[in-house]
Amino acid sequence: MLPTLAAAVAEPDDIRARFADLDIQTWHWGALIAFIVALVVVDLLLVHRTAHVITVKEAAIESAVWISIGVAFTGVIYLLAAPGDGGTAATEYISGFLIEKSLSIDNVFVWAVIFSFFAVPREFQFRVLFWGIFGALVLRAAFIFAGVALIEKFEWVLYIFGAFLLYTAWKIAHHDETEAVDYNQNIAMRAVRKLFPTTNSYDGQKLFTIENGKRVATPLFAVLVLIEATDVVFAVDSVPAILAVSRETFIVFASNAFAILGLRSLFFLLGGMAGKFRYLNVGLGVILAYVGVKMLLVGDPVNWHPPTWLSLVVIGVVLTVAIVASLRADKREGDGDDSVEHEMALDDER
Repeated sequence: MLPTLAAAVAEPDDIRARFADLDIQTWHWGALIAFIVALVVVDLLLVHRTAHVITVKEAAIESAVWISIGVAFTGVIYLLAAPGDGGTAATEYISGFLIEKSLSIDNVFVWAVIFSFFAVPREFQFRVLFWGIFGALVLRAAFIFAGVALIEKFEWVLYIFGAFLLYTAWKIAHHDETEAVDYNQNIAMRAVRKLFPTTNSYDGQKLFTIENGKRVATPLFAVLVLIEATDVVFAVDSVPAILAVSRETFIVFASNAFAILGLRSLFFLLGGMAGKFRYLNVGLGVILAYVGVKMLLVGDPVNWHPPTWLSLVVIGVVLTVAIVASLRADKREGDGDDSVEHEMALDDER
């Protein structure tokens, strides 16, 4: 059996018992990884075999497919759960999926800014994101296994994670999206220039090319490194948040993986709409604050253990309110601009 880390380290039974229990065998992990690889291969070699500009309609269809696959996997989690744990396991998975998906929206908007900053041609963006997503899966797996191991061995780590999530909640809620960022000064970009000869010219979708007889890194490689660096930052936020709703490694990794796989399509669907979700950061801050408080109060002396479904309700309600409020505010602002233009036109006629 593949170690689930719970076998190597022991978390107090009274806390661990409140989470879903899955009887995961080696072949379950093999099947999950094989399924993920198959999805990636089909997406890369069949759906996006040639470089092209992805339309909003195409992105919407693909996003719907990815979300459907992620949601459908809930059934697999339900079947793998121990007797009587199916509902809890399914709720933990969906909660983790929604947390990762919602936090990833911020990631998508950061990608849009990076691509705009480096003027990456739209037809090349998908290939960069493909390798970016692949790297993100590996990074998340490492973060998840390390996080679960720490929590199961040292219960007090929960308090550190909880405090960090509260800080992150405040930081996200007060983030100024209009603040200009010079990505050329990013530590990852400086490292790329120091370690590799670079060129400012693109050569199709290549990450490296030959220039003046020397192998040099193209701007696409620099952008890829920067995207991976930003994902490390987002993983530090999202993994502790998901560990607040599930302690089963298989559930945490699967929910992360299926949420991440659809990010490329989500980028092309939402990449140009960053300004329309003005209250999204506030909503994400509320969600992170909730899971942070949950982590801080789970142990002595409070021992607060809310039902798993409550996390799902909080995430769903907060996201819905934030998105609806943002769209309504954007519509009111648009109507106001139209009224001003109409008044100005009337003044000109007079």
